[in-house]
Amino acid sequence: MSGQTTAASDPYFPANGDARYRVHRYEISLEYRPGPNRLAGTARIGAIAGRAPLAEFHLNLAEFRLGRVLVNGRVPRFTHRGGKLRIRPAKPLPAHGAFTVEVHWAGNPRPVRSPWGGIGWEELSDGALVASQPVGAPSWYPCNDRPADKASYLISVNTPSAYTVVSGGRLLTRTTRASTTTWVYEQPAPTSSYLVGLSVGVYQTVLLGDPGLDGVPQSAHVPAHLLARFSRDFARQPAMMRLFEELFGPYPFGEYAVVVTDEELDVPVEAQGLSTFGTNHVDGVRGSERLIAHELAHQWFGNSVSIADWRHIWLNEGFAKYAEWLWSERSGGRTAHEMARGAHRLLTGLPQDLVLADPGRKLMFDDRLYQRGGLAVHAVRCALGDGAFFRMLREWTTVHRGGSVTTAGFAGHVSHYADRPLEGLLRAWLHEPALPPLPAPGA
Repeated sequence: MSGQTTAASDPYFPANGDARYRVHRYEISLEYRPGPNRLAGTARIGAIAGRAPLAEFHLNLAEFRLGRVLVNGRVPRFTHRGGKLRIRPAKPLPAHGAFTVEVHWAGNPRPVRSPWGGIGWEELSDGALVASQPVGAPSWYPCNDRPADKASYLISVNTPSAYTVVSGGRLLTRTTRASTTTWVYEQPAPTSSYLVGLSVGVYQTVLLGDPGLDGVPQSAHVPAHLLARFSRDFARQPAMMRLFEELFGPYPFGEYAVVVTDEELDVPVEAQGLSTFGTNHVDGVRGSERLIAHELAHQWFGNSVSIADWRHIWLNEGFAKYAEWLWSERSGGRTAHEMARGAHRLLTGLPQDLVLADPGRKLMFDDRLYQRGGLAVHAVRCALGDGAFFRMLREWTTVHRGGSVTTAGFAGHVSHYADRPLEGLLRAWLHEPALPPLPAPGA
């Protein structure tokens, strides 16, 4: 596993995250009552100070009512304003030293404000879900909210027994007492704070594929009235898993779950080991199959191999977009080159003001970034040839499994598989706003 990046604050979200320390473990215990949308939580956070003693540090947490806060079992000084919990231990924490933080909070969770509207904890008509990309995680738990600070998670949720709780990772226990049930999930793989998924709803649980044949346990949690349509729309997900393992390397987590929430969603939501879709993504005619491929591909690109900061988001979205094209190519649809031709034609008629390697916060979710990101990956494939390209991809996901990456790191990695310098090609696609010509296979 590659080392974790400890860069300075994210240039797009300087108020989120604290680079002076890193977290290695979150243990979160929640009680949630859907009717009043009432959440009470306790978090025990295991962390390690950086190269300098820590006289103070901060966590990101929305405007809940705070109870007890402890550092190494002792009461620190702290303030909680503007989504930041600033903590000053009784004595500075030693450099490189391990420490624990315990936080108790309660209130009515709601999305946090962002340039894209409210993100994070979303109350549904009957239940709740979490959609945290990029900075919504503090809407429901205290965290060092930066994508490169990856940790393992143990999450316990107590809620009325009529509801199913789904989170990324393995379900360890489900214990019912009286009218409530406690669900405990473990995610041992390093996980970015925004990728901690959670869904509370009334679902039927079904298995996809055959774990004996497909290797990766795949489950789905679906409203009963959507099961018939779902069974057709997601029928080919096990085949996608087999293809992506062939092309990208072994699936990086222990299991994969999908949730279909009983409401429409603008877009599906990726989380570590978990993807959430809306009723509008289940039509019974596989109308959203490309999105099923896109979210599954994020488990390799974005989740296991994460970005050091949000400037590099194309490394998540460009590869997930290209996975859509690869699935089309390998499942009897249009080839990746035909898909690339369509994307290039689309981008030709749009403004040429997006720099893929650093799009700026305003454009980081622009559809052009997804399309151009897919085209950049296709350009690399055309330059390397299929054999070297897919070796490069599998090595990328292997070397950086559980770690964090940058655009410069990707360019350096690609250079090892090229029989000629590719600096000009990569500069044109990644660092210049003008759209390069459509890449041609073998060019």
